[in-house]
Amino acid sequence: MAFMGENYLISNAAGMRLFDAVKNLPVIDPHNHANVKEIADNNCYSDAWQLFAATDHYVWEMMRKRGVPETLITGKNATPKEKFLALAKVFPEIAGNPVYEWIHLDLKRYFGIEELLSGKTGEMIYDTVTAKLATDAYRPQALLAGPLNVEVMCSTDDLIDTLEDHERANKAFGRTVIRPTWRPDKAMKIFAPSWRAYMDQVAARFNIKLNSITDLFDAVKMSHEYFEARGCRASDHGIEIPLRADYSIADADKVFKKAMAGEKLTVAEENCFMGCFLAEAAELNSKSDWVTQLHLGAVRDVRKTLFDNLGPDVGGDISDHYLDYAPALCSFLNRFDGRLKVVLYCLEQSHQGTLATIARAFGEKVALGSAWWLLDTPVGMRRQLEYIGSADTFSNFAGMVSDSRKLLSYGSRFEMFRRVLADVIGAHVERGQIPEEIALDLVERMAFSGTRKFWNL
Repeated sequence: MAFMGENYLISNAAGMRLFDAVKNLPVIDPHNHANVKEIADNNCYSDAWQLFAATDHYVWEMMRKRGVPETLITGKNATPKEKFLALAKVFPEIAGNPVYEWIHLDLKRYFGIEELLSGKTGEMIYDTVTAKLATDAYRPQALLAGPLNVEVMCSTDDLIDTLEDHERANKAFGRTVIRPTWRPDKAMKIFAPSWRAYMDQVAARFNIKLNSITDLFDAVKMSHEYFEARGCRASDHGIEIPLRADYSIADADKVFKKAMAGEKLTVAEENCFMGCFLAEAAELNSKSDWVTQLHLGAVRDVRKTLFDNLGPDVGGDISDHYLDYAPALCSFLNRFDGRLKVVLYCLEQSHQGTLATIARAFGEKVALGSAWWLLDTPVGMRRQLEYIGSADTFSNFAGMVSDSRKLLSYGSRFEMFRRVLADVIGAHVERGQIPEEIALDLVERMAFSGTRKFWNL
């Protein structure tokens, strides 16, 4: 089989027919970390490093694994070309990791570059890509509306964000392409060292004094209404451990006042506040028919030297298979049973069974999200899809999300997913498990229309 040939990731004839039916469908991405200001400004990308790697900690981690010095990854003194050439030099050594495939897909599909990235080709590829990026066809808005074929994408935005860049970008597109997503994590994560200072920002943003948890919830409601008026369709919550939804507001208020006074909290107190906060957010979502996304189980910033020197979100995060999801999740889902759309994501393979059976038990409003983060690979996506079709249903899958911080991922990651999806469903056809006409409808729903409907997009 040729590298990234026509049947890349697809091992059966039925899968090829299914992929042909969905490969050109528009992209609907309900969750990403897009730089909306970058899209609204619509400036040309300066160089290949900025486009491919400057914001992508997946790439940074692979470079570190192959011994590239940090100065050539996140350092301020190295030039973008020096960083890109350092990536090119070690790139053949990361074959087998999805980063190798994503970047080659980007080069092949959007720049017509068939050569493999390596130390020998790095300078040529850098110069070719950088020259094309100076043209109008490669500005962010042109890429999104053109070859990336994005119908709608939902960014990730803080509770106090004012969202002017969304308005600017959508005005330029002439339609609503970028919708905000409400992420109140900084207000919920009372254990964070920055939480107390953030409360001052919340108070200033909504011109309110935070004397009690009720005051905070008033500010939260104002934020929620602000986002809803600007087209928001979902909230997103990063949760290290699942949170129960049966804490009392009176108890959470005591914790809130203690934290506002700068006093140290116990883990039980932190969980009380966060569980109460998440439940309040979910109540607001239920009234607005928003989707509540729960990203579960990431253990963040475990590599101390990285965090101390570079801060969060730079590649020092892991999964933890010891977490027990069921009791707290069932508490939360029982409270909102039948009146809240919930999407469950995890990045640990051993948790998929628990989440799939929970989704099955709680009916159509609870859906499994796409294989997340360390699982958004051909291996991770295939394993998830093969399992959920029997433990839950393919038809209730919430859809692919890019979870990405760089623009071209709307192409490469969605193509990878659609190929894996077609191969998995195609294998069912080949084995006589699903009629092909049913399979065609199924892959279309999972790749496009089901996502649009579930998320109200």
